[in-house]
Amino acid sequence: MNRWATTVVARRWWVLGLAVLIVVVAGAWGTGVFGNLSSAGFYDPNSESYKVAEIVEENFGPQTADIIAMYTAPEGRTVDDIEPDVTAVLDRFAAEVPTHAINTYWSTAPPANQLLLSKDGRSVAASITLSPDSGVSVATFDSLLPKLEVPGVESQFAGNSVVAVAFTSTLEHDLLRAEAIAIPITLVLLVIIFGGLTAAAVPVFVGVLAVLSALATLRLLTMVTDVSSFALNVTSLIGLGLAIDYGLFIVSRFREELEGGADTAAATRRTVLTAGRTVMFSGLLLICAFAGMLVFPQAVLRSLGLGAIAAVLSAAVLALTAIPALLAILGSRINSLTWSKNAAHRGEARARRFWGSVVVGVMRRPAVIAVAIVAGLLVLAFPVLRASFGEVEYTALPENAPARVATQALLDDFPSTGNGATLLVRGSDGGPPSTTAVGEVSRAAARVDGIAQALTVASNGDVTVVQALYAQGVDGTARAGDIVHELRAVDAPAGTELLVGGGRAMVDDGNAAISRWLPVMLAIMVVSTLVLLFLAFGSVVLPLKAVAMAALSLAATFGVLTWVFQLGHGAELLGVTASPLEPSFVVLILAVVFGLSTDYEVFLMSRMVEARAAGATTEEAVKFGTERTGRVVTAAALLLIVVTGAFTISGLSIMRFLGVGMILALIIDATVVRMLLVPSLVKLMGDANWWAPAWMKRVHEKVGIGH
Repeated sequence: MNRWATTVVARRWWVLGLAVLIVVVAGAWGTGVFGNLSSAGFYDPNSESYKVAEIVEENFGPQTADIIAMYTAPEGRTVDDIEPDVTAVLDRFAAEVPTHAINTYWSTAPPANQLLLSKDGRSVAASITLSPDSGVSVATFDSLLPKLEVPGVESQFAGNSVVAVAFTSTLEHDLLRAEAIAIPITLVLLVIIFGGLTAAAVPVFVGVLAVLSALATLRLLTMVTDVSSFALNVTSLIGLGLAIDYGLFIVSRFREELEGGADTAAATRRTVLTAGRTVMFSGLLLICAFAGMLVFPQAVLRSLGLGAIAAVLSAAVLALTAIPALLAILGSRINSLTWSKNAAHRGEARARRFWGSVVVGVMRRPAVIAVAIVAGLLVLAFPVLRASFGEVEYTALPENAPARVATQALLDDFPSTGNGATLLVRGSDGGPPSTTAVGEVSRAAARVDGIAQALTVASNGDVTVVQALYAQGVDGTARAGDIVHELRAVDAPAGTELLVGGGRAMVDDGNAAISRWLPVMLAIMVVSTLVLLFLAFGSVVLPLKAVAMAALSLAATFGVLTWVFQLGHGAELLGVTASPLEPSFVVLILAVVFGLSTDYEVFLMSRMVEARAAGATTEEAVKFGTERTGRVVTAAALLLIVVTGAFTISGLSIMRFLGVGMILALIIDATVVRMLLVPSLVKLMGDANWWAPAWMKRVHEKVGIGH
């Protein structure tokens, strides 16, 4: 760090120029990521249901319809009257776009064709499955739907791909809108915080570079793995928020060094060695938190984890290169473009007086404050005991989104969505299963409550597929999951193997995989955090306290999220439909909040440890650390709330879940926990805060990274 600090000061123009050039060029290339994102990856590739899907597709081709087109006859006409027009459009579509299958009410044999006729007899559905090699991408998919419209006939489009593309399009629009709103508001807040435009512009400038870097990183990842469309927003906004936060920390420390009488070069070097070291350590903590997401088998979670790691890495690298170089160039001009020469100094003095008085008050009655806060947070956490996992459904789209309206019409107007459990009967000796065995499986499936009928839909070699169709009203309910369990409990007939798959089975298997691997993720996060914090502070107690505080913040946050988003209290105020929590975003919030919680702990405790190392008592160290970080930590949290809070204006309820979760966690952690609970606990524990066995002290002296 000493060598790097010296290099940045000596080669400031080169460092800044290279950093900006590389990021801008990479960002321009990275804009190509928009057409390469995936809407898949939510399922466990090692599960029984995924195995069923692979076997079925290998033997019979794609079975899940990409588009379900619904055509409603005009007043005075019947569905038979519109058959020629609809058929002509579908035939023309098949001639222009490579398709695997098109099934309509008129081309499907009875009784299966009744599933494609609405209950009132006025609408018909056509199931369209594209060829795997059709060449259709997310960017070109929307151009297909106009080709399926029939003049004079009301046309609506549902289906997995239609909904998935609607999600991706909404996410891309939301990202542009969120950044357009968040960046100006952040700049205004930074002007108020710093008391000047120049100092405020530095973090925002680096934040924009972080967004460009995130786009380039995501496009690079698409070349080696599937990257979820959700990763675009998450990576960009986390990168923007962290870069601004890191910029805030570094600029604040630089100005503090200048106020202490240091010249520009000395102030820059000292800033890199103190705030820069803390930023580097903070980034390492966050990377460890997100690395835990890589253990899950689902591609969507891995891509979110990789994207978040890339965002943290980009923000930290830019904070240690572009910002110090820019500060070395600006020098005392960092305080220019202000409405008052002493605005920054007065603001900092007021903040230190305020947080100094707060922490003194806390330390007068530390036990009362600690007990009250812990009790309050546990009350907020109580609803988490009722939390359950669900999936991202069409209801997460805006209420007026055509894909959501069409999907709701399909559920309401047709006797069945065609969804159900897929039973794969395979001969165990390499030959086809007997007719008797298949019939036995079909009858057992039909007897399950909630199954309307069980049909043998295809046979090839040693594989026969039986589709157990849900009765009306079952699809999308908890009963569908129970049906999967009951079907898996059916004994396979002699000489056969029975596997159960289908959409609901894949969701449940995916959620089960998350539940299995979540403890591993938590173990990675906790162990790595304990080790890193020990290496930073040389104490056994401080790392344990940091992990406990993060757990308390998380419990309270998820308690409120469960109460609102799952149990529905106030959900209508947010414009969302109450439903079980989507596990991928639960995992993401868990990683982000845990990382940020320990992150803020590092910024606070590092100043306390600094004072302690200089000979201060525990009480003096608490006061010193809180006075000097209270304003910065709460300001950083406020800025991150603005950036990640932009998720709450998304048209997707799942992104609102993420935004509300981040806002709650940041408010709870950066104020109540970090500025009140932590000082009270440090005061209560006294000298025990700094305790570690003698042999661990010797280890820290040799390999510690906090000094």
